Amino acid sequence: MHYNDHDPPHFHAKYENQEIIMEIPTGMVKGYMSKRALSMIFDWFEPHRGELMENWKLARDRKPLRKITPLA
Repeated sequence: MHYNDHDPPHFHAKYENQEIIMEIPTGMVKGYMSKRALSMIFDWFEPHRGELMENWKLARDRKPLRKITPLA
């Protein structure tokens, strides 16, 4: 997540040389990532969607982001 980033609310995910942008409200994905890695991201994303939206709002207000449990 980047401070003062463009709408819609989203986050960036990287794996090796692959990168996606995932919209938080819809789960829509832009970019390319292997099926296995993308599946892991979706598994992590669903239970953390609320935390991601909170961090999006904090980032827009230029406030420190809260830690979110990383993908294991």
